Amino acid sequence: MNKKQRTLQQNSALWLYFTLVAESLNDAGLDIRKTIELMQGEIDIPWTKNSIHDILWVTIQKSMYGKSSTTELTKQGEIDKIWEVMNRFLGERLHIESIPFPSEEQINSAKIKSN
Repeated sequence: MNKKQRTLQQNSALWLYFTLVAESLNDAGLDIRKTIELMQGEIDIPWTKNSIHDILWVTIQKSMYGKSSTTELTKQGEIDKIWEVMNRFLGERLHIESIPFPSEEQINSAKIKSN
């Protein structure tokens, strides 16, 4: 099934909605931490690759290097260091067993499966 991408009008509507929700939460004095605290136990939100990127990886990346996009990271060094910090956090705070950075073989295997 070939799903079409959202329209420009839908995209504009999404971002306007996000803006309106942000304004409402701020007007109510509900910052991000307070809102997340209220959500705990109330809403089960599964992780996705996008939420891992946006919430965990980019937070660490910005803190360490002041870079907002993964495209800005240096080829060697920065990605490894961010992975180390994230992996340590997952292990020490969340008790998630170490997740190795994908090898070239794993990447190629994943590409084959998705085709």
